[in-house]
Amino acid sequence: MRVESSSRTPSAATLKRPGPGSTVALMVALGVLGAGIWSVADLGIEPSTFVDSVHNAVDFSSRMLPLDFPGLGELATLTGQTLAIVLCATLLSVLLSIPVAVLAAGNTSLSRSSRFGARALIVAARAVPDVVLAIIFFRVFGFGALAGVLAMGIHSVGMVGKLYADAIEQIDEGPRSAVRATGASRWQELVSGVLPQVIPAFVATGLHRFDINLRISVLLGFVGVDGIGLAMATAFRRLDYQRGMALALVVLLVCVLVEVLSGVIRRAVLSAEGTAGGATPRPGQVTPPWTARRIRRTVYAGVTAFVVLAAIWGADLSPGQFFGSLGDLGQTVGLFWPPETGGIFDALLADLLITIKIALAATLIGAVLAFVIGSLAARNVAPTPAIAQLFRNIIVGVRGLPELVLAIVFVVITGLGPVAGALALAIGTIGLLGKLTADSLEEVDPDIEHAVRATGAGPWQVYFGATLPQAAPAFVGNLLYQLDVNIRSATLLGIVGAGGIGFHLLNATRVLEFGVVTTVMLMVFATVMAVELLAVWLRRVVR
Repeated sequence: MRVESSSRTPSAATLKRPGPGSTVALMVALGVLGAGIWSVADLGIEPSTFVDSVHNAVDFSSRMLPLDFPGLGELATLTGQTLAIVLCATLLSVLLSIPVAVLAAGNTSLSRSSRFGARALIVAARAVPDVVLAIIFFRVFGFGALAGVLAMGIHSVGMVGKLYADAIEQIDEGPRSAVRATGASRWQELVSGVLPQVIPAFVATGLHRFDINLRISVLLGFVGVDGIGLAMATAFRRLDYQRGMALALVVLLVCVLVEVLSGVIRRAVLSAEGTAGGATPRPGQVTPPWTARRIRRTVYAGVTAFVVLAAIWGADLSPGQFFGSLGDLGQTVGLFWPPETGGIFDALLADLLITIKIALAATLIGAVLAFVIGSLAARNVAPTPAIAQLFRNIIVGVRGLPELVLAIVFVVITGLGPVAGALALAIGTIGLLGKLTADSLEEVDPDIEHAVRATGAGPWQVYFGATLPQAAPAFVGNLLYQLDVNIRSATLLGIVGAGGIGFHLLNATRVLEFGVVTTVMLMVFATVMAVELLAVWLRRVVR
Protein backbone atom coordinates (compact mmCIF):
# COMPACT_ATOMS: atom_id res chain seq x y z
CA MET A 1 0.00 0.00 0.00
CA ARG A 2 2.79 2.36 0.91
CA VAL A 3 4.63 1.72 -2.36
CA GLU A 4 1.46 2.36 -4.33
CA SER A 5 0.82 5.69 -2.59
CA SER A 6 4.39 6.83 -3.04
CA SER A 7 4.16 6.24 -6.76
CA ARG A 8 1.31 8.73 -6.90
CA THR A 9 3.13 11.80 -5.63
CA PRO A 10 1.42 15.20 -6.11
CA SER A 11 3.90 16.20 -8.74
CA ALA A 12 3.26 13.08 -10.73
CA ALA A 13 -0.47 13.47 -10.40
CA THR A 14 -0.34 16.91 -11.86
CA LEU A 15 1.47 15.81 -14.99
CA LYS A 16 -0.67 15.93 -18.08
CA ARG A 17 -0.15 13.82 -21.12
CA PRO A 18 0.17 16.10 -24.16
CA GLY A 19 -3.00 15.87 -26.20
CA PRO A 20 -3.79 16.80 -29.79
CA GLY A 21 -4.70 20.34 -28.68
CA SER A 22 -1.27 20.86 -27.12
CA THR A 23 0.45 19.67 -30.27
CA VAL A 24 -1.61 22.00 -32.44
CA ALA A 25 -0.95 24.86 -30.02
CA LEU A 26 2.80 24.22 -30.24
CA MET A 27 2.63 24.23 -34.03
CA VAL A 28 0.64 27.49 -34.02
CA ALA A 29 3.09 29.09 -31.59
CA LEU A 30 6.00 28.02 -33.78
CA GLY A 31 4.13 29.39 -36.79
CA VAL A 32 3.74 32.79 -35.09
CA LEU A 33 7.44 32.71 -34.18
CA GLY A 34 8.34 31.87 -37.76
CA ALA A 35 6.14 34.71 -39.02
CA GLY A 36 7.97 37.09 -36.70
CA ILE A 37 11.39 35.95 -37.92
CA TRP A 38 10.20 36.24 -41.53
CA SER A 39 8.89 39.75 -40.87
CA VAL A 40 12.20 40.88 -39.42
CA ALA A 41 14.06 39.53 -42.46
CA ASP A 42 11.52 40.80 -45.00
CA LEU A 43 11.56 44.34 -43.56
CA GLY A 44 15.35 44.35 -43.78
CA ILE A 45 16.01 44.84 -40.06
CA GLU A 46 19.61 43.70 -39.59
CA PRO A 47 22.85 45.04 -38.09
CA SER A 48 23.75 46.75 -41.36
CA THR A 49 20.56 48.83 -40.97
CA PHE A 50 21.99 50.46 -37.87
CA VAL A 51 25.48 50.80 -39.32
CA ASP A 52 24.11 52.57 -42.39
CA SER A 53 22.08 54.89 -40.18
CA VAL A 54 24.93 56.04 -37.93
CA HIS A 55 25.57 59.09 -40.11
CA ASN A 56 21.89 60.06 -40.00
CA ALA A 57 21.84 59.59 -36.23
CA VAL A 58 24.84 61.87 -35.80
CA ASP A 59 23.27 64.45 -38.11
CA PHE A 60 19.99 64.25 -36.20
CA SER A 61 21.82 64.75 -32.90
CA SER A 62 23.52 67.87 -34.26
CA ARG A 63 20.13 69.24 -35.38
CA MET A 64 18.51 68.29 -32.07
CA LEU A 65 21.08 69.77 -29.71
CA PRO A 66 21.02 72.00 -27.82
CA LEU A 67 17.43 71.38 -26.73
CA ASP A 68 15.17 74.39 -26.94
CA PHE A 69 12.77 74.38 -24.01
CA PRO A 70 9.89 76.87 -23.98
CA GLY A 71 9.66 79.42 -21.22
CA LEU A 72 8.74 78.19 -17.77
CA GLY A 73 5.30 79.81 -17.91
CA GLU A 74 4.48 78.35 -21.33
CA LEU A 75 5.80 74.94 -20.30
CA ALA A 76 3.71 74.94 -17.13
CA THR A 77 0.62 75.91 -19.14
CA LEU A 78 1.14 73.14 -21.72
CA THR A 79 1.85 70.53 -19.06
CA GLY A 80 -1.10 71.57 -16.92
CA GLN A 81 -3.43 71.56 -19.93
CA THR A 82 -2.28 68.08 -20.97
CA LEU A 83 -2.69 66.66 -17.47
CA ALA A 84 -6.12 68.28 -17.16
CA ILE A 85 -7.31 66.77 -20.47
CA VAL A 86 -5.94 63.35 -19.58
CA LEU A 87 -7.48 63.42 -16.10
CA CYS A 88 -10.90 64.45 -17.43
CA ALA A 89 -10.75 61.73 -20.10
CA THR A 90 -9.77 59.07 -17.56
CA LEU A 91 -12.51 60.20 -15.17
CA LEU A 92 -15.05 60.03 -18.01
CA SER A 93 -13.96 56.49 -18.86
CA VAL A 94 -14.31 55.43 -15.21
CA LEU A 95 -17.79 56.91 -14.90
CA LEU A 96 -18.91 55.25 -18.14
CA SER A 97 -17.22 51.94 -17.35
CA ILE A 98 -18.75 51.31 -13.92
CA PRO A 99 -22.37 50.80 -15.10
CA VAL A 100 -21.17 48.99 -18.22
CA ALA A 101 -19.02 46.66 -16.10
CA VAL A 102 -21.92 45.92 -13.74
CA LEU A 103 -24.02 44.86 -16.72
CA ALA A 104 -21.13 42.94 -18.30
CA ALA A 105 -20.17 40.94 -15.19
CA GLY A 106 -21.82 37.55 -15.00
CA ASN A 107 -22.68 37.85 -11.29
CA THR A 108 -24.28 41.32 -11.47
CA SER A 109 -25.77 41.45 -14.97
CA LEU A 110 -29.54 41.88 -15.27
CA SER A 111 -29.86 39.19 -17.94
CA ARG A 112 -27.90 37.29 -20.55
CA SER A 113 -28.90 39.78 -23.24
CA SER A 114 -27.80 42.76 -21.14
CA ARG A 115 -24.47 41.06 -20.46
CA PHE A 116 -23.96 40.35 -24.15
CA GLY A 117 -24.87 43.93 -25.04
CA ALA A 118 -22.48 45.37 -22.45
CA ARG A 119 -19.65 43.11 -23.59
CA ALA A 120 -20.30 44.10 -27.22
CA LEU A 121 -20.16 47.76 -26.20
CA ILE A 122 -16.79 47.19 -24.53
CA VAL A 123 -15.40 45.48 -27.64
CA ALA A 124 -16.74 48.25 -29.89
CA ALA A 125 -15.14 50.97 -27.75
CA ARG A 126 -11.83 49.15 -27.90
CA ALA A 127 -12.07 48.55 -31.63
CA VAL A 128 -12.47 52.17 -32.77
CA PRO A 129 -9.08 53.94 -32.64
CA ASP A 130 -8.97 57.05 -30.48
CA VAL A 131 -7.59 59.00 -33.42
CA VAL A 132 -10.69 58.20 -35.47
CA LEU A 133 -12.92 59.19 -32.55
CA ALA A 134 -10.99 62.45 -32.24
CA ILE A 135 -11.50 63.16 -35.95
CA ILE A 136 -15.25 62.57 -35.58
CA PHE A 137 -15.52 64.79 -32.52
CA PHE A 138 -13.45 67.54 -34.13
CA ARG A 139 -16.04 67.79 -36.88
CA VAL A 140 -18.84 67.96 -34.32
CA PHE A 141 -17.38 70.08 -31.50
CA GLY A 142 -14.47 71.84 -33.22
CA PHE A 143 -10.79 71.79 -32.29
CA GLY A 144 -9.78 71.94 -28.66
CA ALA A 145 -9.79 69.89 -25.49
CA LEU A 146 -13.39 68.61 -25.62
CA ALA A 147 -12.79 66.37 -28.65
CA GLY A 148 -9.70 64.88 -27.02
CA VAL A 149 -11.47 64.21 -23.72
CA LEU A 150 -14.38 62.47 -25.47
CA ALA A 151 -12.11 60.46 -27.78
CA MET A 152 -9.81 59.17 -25.04
CA GLY A 153 -12.66 58.72 -22.56
CA ILE A 154 -14.87 56.63 -24.83
CA HIS A 155 -11.99 54.60 -26.25
CA SER A 156 -10.73 53.85 -22.72
CA VAL A 157 -14.02 52.12 -21.88
CA GLY A 158 -12.77 49.22 -24.00
CA MET A 159 -10.02 48.51 -21.48
CA VAL A 160 -11.38 49.95 -18.23
CA GLY A 161 -14.84 48.40 -18.64
CA LYS A 162 -13.36 44.95 -19.32
CA LEU A 163 -11.03 45.04 -16.30
CA TYR A 164 -13.79 46.40 -14.07
CA ALA A 165 -16.12 43.59 -15.16
CA ASP A 166 -13.38 41.02 -14.48
CA ALA A 167 -12.84 42.50 -10.99
CA ILE A 168 -16.56 42.30 -10.21
CA GLU A 169 -16.72 38.66 -11.31
CA GLN A 170 -13.86 37.78 -8.96
CA ILE A 171 -15.41 39.17 -5.74
CA ASP A 172 -16.20 37.10 -2.67
CA GLU A 173 -19.96 36.50 -2.83
CA GLY A 174 -20.18 36.12 0.96
CA PRO A 175 -20.58 39.84 1.85
CA ARG A 176 -23.04 40.34 -0.98
CA SER A 177 -25.13 37.37 0.15
CA ALA A 178 -25.14 38.73 3.70
CA VAL A 179 -26.44 42.08 2.48
CA ARG A 180 -29.09 40.34 0.37
CA ALA A 181 -30.22 38.32 3.41
CA THR A 182 -31.21 41.54 5.19
CA GLY A 183 -33.76 42.27 2.44
CA ALA A 184 -31.60 44.90 0.74
CA SER A 185 -32.41 46.10 -2.76
CA ARG A 186 -30.23 45.36 -5.77
CA TRP A 187 -28.72 48.84 -5.54
CA GLN A 188 -27.85 48.33 -1.87
CA GLU A 189 -26.24 45.00 -2.74
CA LEU A 190 -23.98 46.73 -5.23
CA VAL A 191 -23.07 49.62 -2.94
CA SER A 192 -22.54 47.59 0.26
CA GLY A 193 -21.62 44.11 -0.96
CA VAL A 194 -19.75 44.63 -4.23
CA LEU A 195 -18.23 48.11 -4.39
CA PRO A 196 -16.08 47.90 -1.20
CA GLN A 197 -14.37 44.79 -2.57
CA VAL A 198 -13.52 46.20 -5.99
CA ILE A 199 -12.44 49.74 -5.04
CA PRO A 200 -8.69 48.85 -4.95
CA ALA A 201 -8.89 47.20 -8.38
CA PHE A 202 -10.94 50.10 -9.75
CA VAL A 203 -8.41 52.66 -8.50
CA ALA A 204 -5.43 50.68 -9.81
CA THR A 205 -7.04 50.29 -13.24
CA GLY A 206 -7.96 53.98 -13.38
CA LEU A 207 -4.41 55.01 -12.53
CA HIS A 208 -3.00 52.62 -15.13
CA ARG A 209 -5.35 54.04 -17.76
CA PHE A 210 -4.33 57.58 -16.81
CA ASP A 211 -0.74 56.59 -17.55
CA ILE A 212 -1.77 55.18 -20.94
CA ASN A 213 -3.91 58.21 -21.82
CA LEU A 214 -0.99 60.51 -21.06
CA ARG A 215 0.93 58.84 -23.87
CA ILE A 216 -2.11 58.82 -26.16
CA SER A 217 -2.51 62.58 -25.69
CA VAL A 218 0.80 63.04 -27.50
CA LEU A 219 -0.54 61.14 -30.51
CA LEU A 220 -3.82 63.08 -30.50
CA GLY A 221 -1.82 66.30 -30.53
CA PHE A 222 -0.87 65.42 -34.12
CA VAL A 223 -4.54 65.63 -35.11
CA GLY A 224 -5.33 68.81 -33.16
CA VAL A 225 -5.84 68.10 -29.43
CA ASP A 226 -4.42 70.88 -27.24
CA GLY A 227 -1.46 70.45 -24.90
CA ILE A 228 2.13 69.30 -25.21
CA GLY A 229 1.25 66.93 -28.04
CA LEU A 230 -0.01 69.75 -30.26
CA ALA A 231 3.03 71.91 -29.50
CA MET A 232 5.30 68.95 -30.25
CA ALA A 233 3.50 68.21 -33.52
CA THR A 234 3.83 71.85 -34.56
CA ALA A 235 7.57 71.80 -33.84
CA PHE A 236 8.18 68.60 -35.81
CA ARG A 237 6.16 69.87 -38.79
CA ARG A 238 8.48 72.89 -38.86
CA LEU A 239 11.45 70.49 -38.59
CA ASP A 240 12.32 72.26 -35.33
CA TYR A 241 13.86 69.20 -33.70
CA GLN A 242 15.42 71.22 -30.88
CA ARG A 243 11.99 72.29 -29.61
CA GLY A 244 10.25 69.01 -30.52
CA MET A 245 12.74 66.79 -28.67
CA ALA A 246 12.79 69.17 -25.71
CA LEU A 247 9.03 68.73 -25.39
CA ALA A 248 9.47 64.97 -25.83
CA LEU A 249 11.87 64.99 -22.88
CA VAL A 250 9.28 66.85 -20.83
CA VAL A 251 6.69 64.19 -21.73
CA LEU A 252 9.13 61.48 -20.64
CA LEU A 253 9.71 63.14 -17.27
CA VAL A 254 5.99 63.68 -16.72
CA CYS A 255 5.25 60.04 -17.61
CA VAL A 256 7.89 58.80 -15.16
CA LEU A 257 6.58 61.07 -12.40
CA VAL A 258 3.02 59.90 -13.06
CA GLU A 259 4.19 56.27 -12.95
CA VAL A 260 5.87 56.82 -9.58
CA LEU A 261 2.89 58.75 -8.19
CA SER A 262 0.48 56.06 -9.39
CA GLY A 263 2.49 53.44 -7.53
CA VAL A 264 2.38 55.49 -4.34
CA ILE A 265 -1.39 55.96 -4.62
CA ARG A 266 -1.98 52.28 -5.37
CA ARG A 267 0.04 51.24 -2.32
CA ALA A 268 -1.79 53.77 -0.15
CA VAL A 269 -5.19 52.48 -1.29
CA LEU A 270 -4.22 48.85 -0.76
CA SER A 271 -2.80 49.54 2.71
CA ALA A 272 -5.91 51.52 3.63
CA GLU A 273 -8.15 48.65 2.52
CA GLY A 274 -6.03 46.15 4.38
CA THR A 275 -6.28 48.06 7.65
CA ALA A 276 -8.97 47.13 10.11
CA GLY A 277 -12.20 49.00 9.72
CA GLY A 278 -11.54 51.23 12.72
CA ALA A 279 -13.38 51.66 15.98
CA THR A 280 -17.02 50.65 16.17
CA PRO A 281 -19.64 53.24 17.12
CA ARG A 282 -20.36 53.57 20.82
CA PRO A 283 -23.89 52.80 22.08
CA GLY A 284 -26.23 55.55 20.93
CA GLN A 285 -23.73 56.81 18.32
CA VAL A 286 -25.16 56.85 14.79
CA THR A 287 -22.02 57.52 12.75
CA PRO A 288 -18.59 55.88 13.17
CA PRO A 289 -16.06 57.84 15.24
CA TRP A 290 -13.48 60.05 13.55
CA THR A 291 -10.55 57.68 13.69
CA ALA A 292 -7.24 58.41 11.97
CA ARG A 293 -8.25 56.11 9.11
CA ARG A 294 -11.55 57.93 8.56
CA ILE A 295 -9.82 61.32 8.66
CA ARG A 296 -7.23 60.12 6.14
CA ARG A 297 -9.89 58.81 3.76
CA THR A 298 -11.84 62.06 4.04
CA VAL A 299 -8.72 64.06 3.19
CA TYR A 300 -8.07 61.79 0.19
CA ALA A 301 -11.64 62.33 -1.02
CA GLY A 302 -11.36 66.10 -0.59
CA VAL A 303 -8.05 66.30 -2.45
CA THR A 304 -9.45 64.12 -5.26
CA ALA A 305 -12.51 66.34 -5.63
CA PHE A 306 -10.32 69.46 -5.74
CA VAL A 307 -8.01 67.96 -8.39
CA VAL A 308 -10.98 66.91 -10.55
CA LEU A 309 -12.55 70.38 -10.40
CA ALA A 310 -9.19 71.96 -11.20
CA ALA A 311 -8.79 69.61 -14.18
CA ILE A 312 -12.22 70.50 -15.56
CA TRP A 313 -11.35 74.19 -15.25
CA GLY A 314 -7.85 73.67 -16.70
CA ALA A 315 -9.14 71.74 -19.71
CA ASP A 316 -11.57 74.60 -20.42
CA LEU A 317 -14.51 72.26 -20.94
CA SER A 318 -17.80 73.95 -21.73
CA PRO A 319 -21.17 72.20 -21.25
CA GLY A 320 -22.65 74.71 -23.66
CA GLN A 321 -20.21 73.69 -26.38
CA PHE A 322 -21.07 70.04 -25.84
CA PHE A 323 -24.85 70.28 -25.81
CA GLY A 324 -24.91 73.00 -28.46
CA SER A 325 -23.12 70.82 -31.02
CA LEU A 326 -24.49 67.44 -30.00
CA GLY A 327 -27.21 67.59 -32.64
CA ASP A 328 -24.61 67.38 -35.43
CA LEU A 329 -23.23 64.05 -34.15
CA GLY A 330 -25.62 61.84 -36.11
CA GLN A 331 -24.93 63.65 -39.38
CA THR A 332 -21.17 63.37 -38.84
CA VAL A 333 -21.31 59.66 -38.01
CA GLY A 334 -23.39 59.15 -41.16
CA LEU A 335 -20.45 60.36 -43.25
CA PHE A 336 -18.55 57.20 -42.29
CA TRP A 337 -21.14 54.80 -43.70
CA PRO A 338 -21.19 52.88 -45.96
CA PRO A 339 -17.57 51.69 -46.19
CA GLU A 340 -15.76 52.57 -49.40
CA THR A 341 -12.48 51.52 -50.97
CA GLY A 342 -11.75 54.68 -52.92
CA GLY A 343 -10.34 52.55 -55.73
CA ILE A 344 -7.29 51.60 -53.64
CA PHE A 345 -8.40 48.30 -52.09
CA ASP A 346 -5.31 46.45 -53.37
CA ALA A 347 -3.08 49.11 -51.82
CA LEU A 348 -5.00 48.84 -48.54
CA LEU A 349 -4.50 45.07 -48.43
CA ALA A 350 -0.79 45.44 -49.22
CA ASP A 351 -0.29 48.05 -46.50
CA LEU A 352 -2.33 46.01 -44.02
CA LEU A 353 0.14 43.17 -44.59
CA ILE A 354 2.98 45.63 -43.95
CA THR A 355 1.27 46.73 -40.73
CA ILE A 356 1.04 43.10 -39.60
CA LYS A 357 4.72 42.55 -40.44
CA ILE A 358 5.68 45.67 -38.45
CA ALA A 359 3.74 44.37 -35.45
CA LEU A 360 5.21 40.85 -35.71
CA ALA A 361 8.77 42.11 -36.07
CA ALA A 362 8.39 44.59 -33.23
CA THR A 363 6.84 41.96 -30.96
CA LEU A 364 9.63 39.47 -31.65
CA ILE A 365 12.49 41.93 -31.15
CA GLY A 366 10.89 43.57 -28.14
CA ALA A 367 9.92 40.23 -26.56
CA VAL A 368 13.49 38.91 -26.65
CA LEU A 369 14.79 42.04 -24.91
CA ALA A 370 11.79 42.29 -22.57
CA PHE A 371 12.25 38.66 -21.47
CA VAL A 372 15.81 39.36 -20.35
CA ILE A 373 15.09 42.75 -18.78
CA GLY A 374 11.85 41.57 -17.17
CA SER A 375 13.58 38.54 -15.65
CA LEU A 376 16.27 40.72 -14.11
CA ALA A 377 13.57 43.08 -12.81
CA ALA A 378 11.79 40.27 -10.91
CA ARG A 379 12.81 40.26 -7.25
CA ASN A 380 12.75 36.47 -7.02
CA VAL A 381 15.03 36.11 -10.05
CA ALA A 382 17.49 39.02 -9.90
CA PRO A 383 20.81 38.29 -8.10
CA THR A 384 20.30 41.22 -5.70
CA PRO A 385 17.44 43.61 -4.84
CA ALA A 386 19.53 46.49 -6.20
CA ILE A 387 19.73 44.87 -9.64
CA ALA A 388 15.98 44.22 -9.60
CA GLN A 389 15.30 47.86 -8.76
CA LEU A 390 17.73 49.03 -11.46
CA PHE A 391 15.93 47.09 -14.17
CA ARG A 392 12.54 48.16 -12.80
CA ASN A 393 13.70 51.74 -13.24
CA ILE A 394 14.85 50.97 -16.78
CA ILE A 395 11.39 49.60 -17.59
CA VAL A 396 9.72 52.70 -16.13
CA GLY A 397 12.01 54.93 -18.19
CA VAL A 398 11.32 53.03 -21.41
CA ARG A 399 7.56 53.09 -20.76
CA GLY A 400 7.76 56.86 -20.49
CA LEU A 401 8.92 57.19 -24.11
CA PRO A 402 5.88 57.82 -26.36
CA GLU A 403 6.07 55.48 -29.32
CA LEU A 404 5.05 58.25 -31.68
CA VAL A 405 8.11 60.27 -30.70
CA LEU A 406 10.30 57.20 -31.14
CA ALA A 407 8.78 56.67 -34.58
CA ILE A 408 9.57 60.24 -35.59
CA VAL A 409 13.17 59.83 -34.42
CA PHE A 410 13.60 56.56 -36.32
CA VAL A 411 11.96 58.03 -39.42
CA VAL A 412 14.60 60.77 -39.39
CA ILE A 413 17.42 58.28 -38.78
CA THR A 414 16.40 55.29 -40.92
CA GLY A 415 14.10 57.07 -43.36
CA LEU A 416 10.40 56.75 -44.09
CA GLY A 417 9.00 53.24 -44.02
CA PRO A 418 8.18 50.23 -41.87
CA VAL A 419 11.65 49.83 -40.35
CA ALA A 420 11.15 52.99 -38.31
CA GLY A 421 7.77 51.78 -37.10
CA ALA A 422 9.06 48.34 -36.15
CA LEU A 423 12.00 49.74 -34.17
CA ALA A 424 9.79 52.25 -32.36
CA LEU A 425 7.27 49.58 -31.38
CA ALA A 426 10.05 47.20 -30.34
CA ILE A 427 11.23 49.71 -27.75
CA GLY A 428 7.66 50.26 -26.62
CA THR A 429 7.27 46.49 -26.28
CA ILE A 430 10.18 46.40 -23.85
CA GLY A 431 8.37 48.82 -21.56
CA LEU A 432 5.03 47.01 -21.39
CA LEU A 433 6.05 43.38 -21.87
CA GLY A 434 9.06 43.79 -19.57
CA LYS A 435 6.78 44.93 -16.75
CA LEU A 436 4.27 42.12 -17.37
CA THR A 437 7.09 39.55 -17.48
CA ALA A 438 8.56 40.77 -14.18
CA ASP A 439 5.14 40.74 -12.52
CA SER A 440 4.36 37.23 -13.82
CA LEU A 441 7.66 35.87 -12.51
CA GLU A 442 7.11 37.45 -9.09
CA GLU A 443 3.60 35.97 -8.83
CA VAL A 444 4.68 32.31 -9.11
CA ASP A 445 4.26 29.90 -6.20
CA PRO A 446 7.42 30.31 -4.06
CA ASP A 447 6.97 26.88 -2.46
CA ILE A 448 7.85 25.18 -5.72
CA GLU A 449 10.97 27.34 -6.00
CA HIS A 450 11.93 26.43 -2.42
CA ALA A 451 11.39 22.73 -3.14
CA VAL A 452 13.72 22.79 -6.15
CA ARG A 453 16.27 24.88 -4.27
CA ALA A 454 16.20 22.38 -1.39
CA THR A 455 17.52 19.68 -3.74
CA GLY A 456 20.74 21.67 -4.08
CA ALA A 457 19.82 23.34 -7.37
CA GLY A 458 21.55 26.57 -8.31
CA PRO A 459 19.86 29.87 -9.27
CA TRP A 460 19.74 29.02 -12.97
CA GLN A 461 18.28 25.57 -12.27
CA VAL A 462 15.62 27.09 -10.01
CA TYR A 463 14.80 29.66 -12.68
CA PHE A 464 14.43 27.19 -15.56
CA GLY A 465 13.06 24.32 -13.47
CA ALA A 466 10.54 26.08 -11.22
CA THR A 467 10.05 29.79 -11.90
CA LEU A 468 9.85 29.93 -15.68
CA PRO A 469 7.51 26.93 -16.18
CA GLN A 470 4.97 28.49 -13.80
CA ALA A 471 5.08 31.85 -15.56
CA ALA A 472 5.01 30.39 -19.10
CA PRO A 473 1.21 30.51 -19.57
CA ALA A 474 1.08 34.14 -18.46
CA PHE A 475 4.01 34.98 -20.73
CA VAL A 476 2.26 33.43 -23.74
CA GLY A 477 -0.90 35.39 -22.99
CA ASN A 478 1.01 38.64 -22.48
CA LEU A 479 2.95 38.06 -25.71
CA LEU A 480 -0.24 37.71 -27.74
CA TYR A 481 -1.74 40.72 -25.97
CA GLN A 482 1.35 42.69 -26.95
CA LEU A 483 0.92 41.59 -30.58
CA ASP A 484 -2.66 42.88 -30.41
CA VAL A 485 -1.44 46.22 -29.04
CA ASN A 486 1.32 46.48 -31.63
CA ILE A 487 -1.07 45.92 -34.54
CA ARG A 488 -3.18 48.83 -33.34
CA SER A 489 -0.12 50.99 -32.68
CA ALA A 490 1.45 50.15 -36.04
CA THR A 491 -1.72 51.39 -37.70
CA LEU A 492 -1.44 54.76 -35.99
CA LEU A 493 2.31 55.18 -36.44
CA GLY A 494 1.73 55.29 -40.18
CA ILE A 495 0.45 58.81 -39.56
CA VAL A 496 4.04 60.03 -39.16
CA GLY A 497 5.43 58.02 -42.08
CA ALA A 498 6.39 54.86 -40.21
CA GLY A 499 4.82 52.61 -42.81
CA GLY A 500 1.65 50.57 -42.94
CA ILE A 501 -2.01 51.29 -43.41
CA GLY A 502 -2.04 54.31 -41.11
CA PHE A 503 -0.98 56.57 -43.96
CA HIS A 504 -4.22 55.80 -45.79
CA LEU A 505 -6.19 56.43 -42.61
CA LEU A 506 -4.78 59.93 -42.21
CA ASN A 507 -4.88 60.74 -45.92
CA ALA A 508 -8.54 59.67 -46.18
CA THR A 509 -9.50 62.04 -43.38
CA ARG A 510 -7.63 64.90 -45.01
CA VAL A 511 -9.47 64.49 -48.32
CA LEU A 512 -12.79 63.78 -46.53
CA GLU A 513 -13.12 60.20 -47.79
CA PHE A 514 -14.66 58.95 -44.56
CA GLY A 515 -15.93 55.72 -46.16
CA VAL A 516 -12.29 54.74 -46.69
CA VAL A 517 -11.61 55.47 -43.01
CA THR A 518 -14.37 52.99 -42.12
CA THR A 519 -12.89 50.37 -44.45
CA VAL A 520 -9.47 50.74 -42.84
CA MET A 521 -11.03 50.45 -39.38
CA LEU A 522 -12.90 47.28 -40.33
CA MET A 523 -9.77 45.69 -41.79
CA VAL A 524 -7.74 46.43 -38.67
CA PHE A 525 -10.61 45.28 -36.45
CA ALA A 526 -10.84 41.94 -38.27
CA THR A 527 -7.09 41.43 -37.88
CA VAL A 528 -7.12 42.27 -34.18
CA MET A 529 -10.12 40.01 -33.55
CA ALA A 530 -8.30 37.12 -35.23
CA VAL A 531 -5.35 37.66 -32.89
CA GLU A 532 -7.72 37.94 -29.92
CA LEU A 533 -9.42 34.63 -30.75
CA LEU A 534 -6.04 32.98 -31.24
CA ALA A 535 -4.90 34.30 -27.85
CA VAL A 536 -8.02 33.02 -26.08
CA TRP A 537 -7.62 29.58 -27.63
CA LEU A 538 -3.90 29.33 -26.86
CA ARG A 539 -4.37 30.43 -23.25
CA ARG A 540 -7.05 27.79 -22.76
CA VAL A 541 -4.89 25.04 -24.27
CA VAL A 542 -1.72 26.05 -22.38
CA ARG A 543 -3.55 26.03 -19.06
